[in-house]
Amino acid sequence: MGKIVTVDQNSPASCVVDQAVVIARAGGVLIVPTDSVYGIGAAAIAGNPGHERIFEIKRRQRTQTLPWLVGSKEDVERYAQHVPAWTRALIDTYWPGALTLVVKAAKAVPDEYVLPDDRTIALRMPASKLVCEIIERLGVPLATTSANIHGHPSAVSGGSLEQALIDQADLTIDGGPAPLAIASTIVDCTGDTPRIVREGAILPEELLATADF
Repeated sequence: MGKIVTVDQNSPASCVVDQAVVIARAGGVLIVPTDSVYGIGAAAIAGNPGHERIFEIKRRQRTQTLPWLVGSKEDVERYAQHVPAWTRALIDTYWPGALTLVVKAAKAVPDEYVLPDDRTIALRMPASKLVCEIIERLGVPLATTSANIHGHPSAVSGGSLEQALIDQADLTIDGGPAPLAIASTIVDCTGDTPRIVREGAILPEELLATADF
């Protein structure tokens, strides 16, 4: 059975952050709360066995890629390129928060984390002090997807996590109910105008108004 710790994700104990960082650096898999839903993730570094394990744990096809959770708005400069001005307006308005942006990946992003056809990657800065502190201490993003078996409902609290995931993860951090309890909105930022890929916590009309379209 995997290890479980409880935490206030808006005021996390340093010992919990330390434990998560040690496990992630060693190639481990974490289940973490966020502002939207719970996620299962691993350090976004080349050749990380934890990255591959996530697909096995979720029973998800390897042809798909995992979004990255980043710890600051400035991380866009490191992991994305050719970011239009209207995308920066979205970042300034909705990060940290439940907005995922599909962008052209910077050259430094390992190939295993991008879609091969267009080298895109999805980035989000969650409104979770816990997750952002883990990422800051870790020094790299977390390659993360929703913490559920592929095709099952997303977990919105520690109590709704599937036992099969907890058993296979190296550390589960139970932060109680997710504040929003709904997945993030996904916007494709690779074209001349924003394209809503998935409707979620932020309304499309709000996003389009912010992007001035």
